[in-house]
Amino acid sequence: MIPSFPVYLFDIDGTLLHSAPDICGAVSEVLKEAGRTEYGEEFLRGYIGLSLDALFNDVFPNCGEERLAALTERYRVHYHGRAHSGTTVYPGVRETLEQLQGRKGTATTKRTAGTRVVLERFGLARYFDHIQGTDGIPCKPAPDVLLRAMQGLGARPGDCLMVGDSQADVEAGRRAGVATCIVDYGYGNPAAIEESAPDFRISDLRELLGRGPAANGR
Repeated sequence: MIPSFPVYLFDIDGTLLHSAPDICGAVSEVLKEAGRTEYGEEFLRGYIGLSLDALFNDVFPNCGEERLAALTERYRVHYHGRAHSGTTVYPGVRETLEQLQGRKGTATTKRTAGTRVVLERFGLARYFDHIQGTDGIPCKPAPDVLLRAMQGLGARPGDCLMVGDSQADVEAGRRAGVATCIVDYGYGNPAAIEESAPDFRISDLRELLGRGPAANGR
């Protein structure tokens, strides 16, 4: 069983929300505009939770800052235009957030404003004491967004459990000095997650409430 923590930090995409249809759909539109149609959703899912720069730099090597900014802006146009129509809340998320004791914050690669919008869209914002996105700071696996979230919550690293779905979440959590928990149903690469050795792994968010088996990691 996973012990209780005073503070929980949550990733969003692949952890609370199944948002790949909208994220990958928006990226696909950007790539199509640029004449690149060879990348499917499975490939694009591997970049969810990382910066858009990471994806666009891999697809368009040495494309430069100006083009990166233009591609990112086109992504935002397409993503917002989809209005989260393909996004759903994972089973057990609402129940867990409602019943889980302790303060809660977000630590996501999304911008803070966009994070607030999507959480409000699905009725989840009210469960959070602090909503933190990645605004002008390095993205995970850098620890910056976790450190900002802890600052906003007035929390110490030893108080916190980072809950995410990828190796980037584990690395960011470890660099921030917090315990880490991976959900197995998200978008992270299973082999990379295994190698990253999270403190806990779960297959349903309700395991944070002590319901069902929770497998300890390393």
